[in-house]
Amino acid sequence: MIDIQNTQDTREVPLQKVGVKNVRYPIQVLDKNHKVQSTTGTVNLFVNLPHNFKGTHMSRFIEVFHKHHNDISMNNFLEMLEEIRSKLDAERAFGRITFPYFIEKSAPVTKSAGLMEYTCSYEGEVAKEAKFFISIKVPVATLCPCSKAISEYGAHNQRGFVKVKVLYSKFFWIEDVIKMIENCASTPLYSVLKRKDEKFVTEHAYDNPRFVEDVVREVYLGLKKMDFKWFTVEAETEESIHFHNAYACAEFNSEC
Repeated sequence: MIDIQNTQDTREVPLQKVGVKNVRYPIQVLDKNHKVQSTTGTVNLFVNLPHNFKGTHMSRFIEVFHKHHNDISMNNFLEMLEEIRSKLDAERAFGRITFPYFIEKSAPVTKSAGLMEYTCSYEGEVAKEAKFFISIKVPVATLCPCSKAISEYGAHNQRGFVKVKVLYSKFFWIEDVIKMIENCASTPLYSVLKRKDEKFVTEHAYDNPRFVEDVVREVYLGLKKMDFKWFTVEAETEESIHFHNAYACAEFNSEC
């Protein structure tokens, strides 16, 4: 049958990205405590398209991804993109997979267990050089230092999140980064809290007030200790007594 995608295009307009987007697929990722975790990924896969080709072959993206979906690990992600680039005869290939990552977490006093969800993503590009980034979004709680300093009966607190994006250079565990981030907030969040736990968490937050600026700076220092060569840190909280969100961010580049 005729291959329309490979026919000549005369408009002389190259396309930076063509491919498939928002593909939902079961995947398996590495888990520090259980070796492997099954989850669901939302997948974007692209290649560049030279000006002289009419289109790309969309089915080939899914064929290659299906081959790799049972092992979407940090080490294999770029190999998958290289296979896509080669199979579609492209100069560059791009990919992004976003997935919920679950960790069983015990309450601080009663040790009651529940699952916490964290949003993670792998994002990469292969061309003459390869780049691979990992993003992790962690829910946290903060207690306002200013409110604590000026109030006689307590301090306002709020729930928010910290998002980090790191350039991959060597293997690390997602769980280790999450734990470090949670320790930089006023308190971590939990899915199960009994009354003894709630007392502990409330008092722990009160003893560890944090502005979003504090959280970003603490996470920044934590990521530097983990020896990441490039990263960004964002913190955002939905303020409980203000009609706005509080936000801060920072970037680190070891080459600058």
